[in-house]
Amino acid sequence: MSLLKITALAAALGLYSAASQAVPVFPDSDYNQAVASVEQILGYPLASRISEPAAIKQYFEELAKAHPSRIKLVPYAQSWQGRPLFYVVIGSEQNIGQLADIQQQMQQLANPQSLNERQAGQLISKLPASVWIANTLHGNEISPAEASMALAYHLLADQSPQTSTLLENTLVYIDPLQNPDGHHRFVSRYYATVGLAHSADRLSAEHNEPWPNGRTNHYLFDMNRDWISLTQPETRGRVQALQQVYPLVFVDSHEMGGDMGYYFSPEAEPYNPHIQASQRQSLQWLGENNARWFDKFGYDYFTREIFDAFYPGYGASWPLYQGSVAMTYEMASARGHQYRKADGDILTFADGVQRNFVAFMATIETASQRAPELLRNFYQYRKQAIAQGNSGSVRSFIFPAERDSAGHTKLGAILTEHGISVGKATEAFKACGQSYQAGSYVINTAQPTYHLIRTLLDDTVPMDKAFIAKQEQRRANNLPDQIYDVTAWSLPLMYNLPVISCNRAVNVATTAVTSQRVLAGSVTNPEPGFGYIVPWGDMAAARFMSSALQQGLKLKSSDLAFTHQNGQRYPAGSLVISKADNGPQLSALIAQLAADSGAVVTGVDSSWVTDGPNFGSFNVKTLHKPNVAMLWDEPSNPLSAGSARFVLERNLNYPVTAMRPAQLRSANLSHYQVLIVPASARGSYQPALGDAGLANLRSFVERGGVLIALGNATDLLLAGETPLLSSKREYKVREGEAKKTEKESKVAGSVIKTPEEYQQWLVPEKADPDWVPGFIARAEVDQQHWLTAGVPETVNSIYVGNQVYQPLTIADGRNVVSFAPADQLLAGGFVWDENRQQIAHKPLVMVQAVGRGQVVSFSQEPNFRAYVDGMHLLYINAVFRGAAHANPLR
Repeated sequence: MSLLKITALAAALGLYSAASQAVPVFPDSDYNQAVASVEQILGYPLASRISEPAAIKQYFEELAKAHPSRIKLVPYAQSWQGRPLFYVVIGSEQNIGQLADIQQQMQQLANPQSLNERQAGQLISKLPASVWIANTLHGNEISPAEASMALAYHLLADQSPQTSTLLENTLVYIDPLQNPDGHHRFVSRYYATVGLAHSADRLSAEHNEPWPNGRTNHYLFDMNRDWISLTQPETRGRVQALQQVYPLVFVDSHEMGGDMGYYFSPEAEPYNPHIQASQRQSLQWLGENNARWFDKFGYDYFTREIFDAFYPGYGASWPLYQGSVAMTYEMASARGHQYRKADGDILTFADGVQRNFVAFMATIETASQRAPELLRNFYQYRKQAIAQGNSGSVRSFIFPAERDSAGHTKLGAILTEHGISVGKATEAFKACGQSYQAGSYVINTAQPTYHLIRTLLDDTVPMDKAFIAKQEQRRANNLPDQIYDVTAWSLPLMYNLPVISCNRAVNVATTAVTSQRVLAGSVTNPEPGFGYIVPWGDMAAARFMSSALQQGLKLKSSDLAFTHQNGQRYPAGSLVISKADNGPQLSALIAQLAADSGAVVTGVDSSWVTDGPNFGSFNVKTLHKPNVAMLWDEPSNPLSAGSARFVLERNLNYPVTAMRPAQLRSANLSHYQVLIVPASARGSYQPALGDAGLANLRSFVERGGVLIALGNATDLLLAGETPLLSSKREYKVREGEAKKTEKESKVAGSVIKTPEEYQQWLVPEKADPDWVPGFIARAEVDQQHWLTAGVPETVNSIYVGNQVYQPLTIADGRNVVSFAPADQLLAGGFVWDENRQQIAHKPLVMVQAVGRGQVVSFSQEPNFRAYVDGMHLLYINAVFRGAAHANPLR
């Protein structure tokens, strides 16, 4: 059935609602009927139906086909589900005709080291401004994507002098739909709930999405947090496209709660200190002109109160560190066709489309009027960045090539994707009084991306002290803090890689690091007498293991380090593959697995070891190919579930079966060896599982299964009369005299001597610890346990939330990773002092044997946003080595 027939049928069934007004509306517009409207192409009026990704794509394709001299469509990525991501660029015929030259000249301006002031001035005097408008990164934020079609139609159809002037001075880039998979999920589910009429009731099914809702992409990632780690193909493609274009102004258009109005810049405090004064001034210009147009239309708006500019992983943040001006726009969401606000007014989908359209037009107008200043500021930002890198206290970063080659390779590739020049030393060298091996990674900070380098590599980006003082005051008054996201994101800390900052530039021969995240591995002695050994300790070895198990190879893994007869010391966890246990094609298969995974494999002629366990020891376990299941649905946190699945499926290429909690009540789990329980988003798992589900979990473990709980899912292990884990969750530490809990109307008198004692009285006796927005915590690793094989003595974990658990007693299990002492706990970011004291020495990873199986608790997310790479090996050990250490009846 054609799209037009489908839309006609939908109209007959009453699935469209009339827009509250014609969209778009803008003063003095004179529309050329030769430009097709949304209704002419898609069969329904603009803003009368929430468009599917395929329909949005169709509209832009038709515009680009009909008006090739004024609009170009450029694909830039593909979603996990195979949907294309693209942007269009719209401008005057002259600018579109010279588009390749303009983009090349912007790239010249972005590299000031290749220009002198005269050449830069010539480019600034003739280049148009550029605005990139990115829409619907969260798939259930519906009006921005529709407003992108309104904007494109207006810019192409409007014959007024004002629009002609805008397009002469400005190239407008429109990314209409940044998350097509999530948007498709929302739209299909929304229309599945619609009855005879669209409901405005916030209690209706239309306004309450089923799990996991449409916000996230296929792997349930919030892609508005992914811009520093580039884990998702949508983000990676977008970052690459932006570095081809270098837009001067970047708008990330979102939606928020339906009662909130409209938000635009300037942003809330705190600002990241690497955002420059000229950028903040530009944000002020843009906000003021937006306000002027909103006043004309009578639209309410607000600024500064929420949505800060501190965390660099937002779409509205990343371009700032390239020298552009970037900001978030947030429209109150109807989250459907209409929504009854708290004051009784009805907000419509069309209202959101129109307000976004007006904000976009106001932004383009500012860029058009301020083109020379914006171009000059962009050039000066990148030029001054080089100077700051040449003269600052940190002039280079050095990553010693001592361990975790795979981690270094991946991190170097990601930094390269960010537009940062990274070199790999081809010889040994000295810098800042230390010696480094060939193969060490070097980043000199005298680059146009200096501020991005410092933002991504420094341990801590400091928040303004006055802001912190204000937050402490709010806490003293028992008010929530205003920290919007995590306070630390240092990539070296999250990768658990040592990095040295040096106050001098490094002068050593290097090869340029590319964006290739996995380099081919190698096999030494490829035709050995006995077999092969793969040293454990990085993701390359983990990828090798995953593929080898799926190829049917028989692998063993040592619980202890050992020294082979060849003189090489191998860490705990190292893999042993003997020729006797495997087929005649082993050598060819090993070579292919090494090449694909990046692993370093050594062929050995003998199994003799001079120190540590022999390969037939009980300390050397056979690795089996475990079947892995994961809870998937309410009340699981979609972000936790998605990242936990992603790390196994996309980092290891190992399949995971998603299983709804309802199935666990009576399911036969004998097919599975590992069950992962993600963190919970809404309360406890107990109501979803019931007594039958809890009993089934216990039976699964007792028969030899491995149960892994992530974050607050640890609470599930503590539930019931016979908990699976012998720990307890802690209340907030209370100082001073205990409260009286008698229920009499009168109690004994007390004396409150200080304001601090008064605040203690305001806190309930059994209060949870204060919420921690997110810092990087240092933890100490028990090197003698099978779960920590190949893991360094210390690891870094993102700590978010307020769950603190008591350590296991030695009679019950092992605290294999524990948070560091209070004076060493904070590796990066900011944490309340009371939390720092309470978290110290508490368990990060606990293991307890139950029956023939194993229970593993990660009290904090090891897969947080899939960017704490230094924690991934612990998670992988829990899955694969945990299955090897369980003892099911086979």
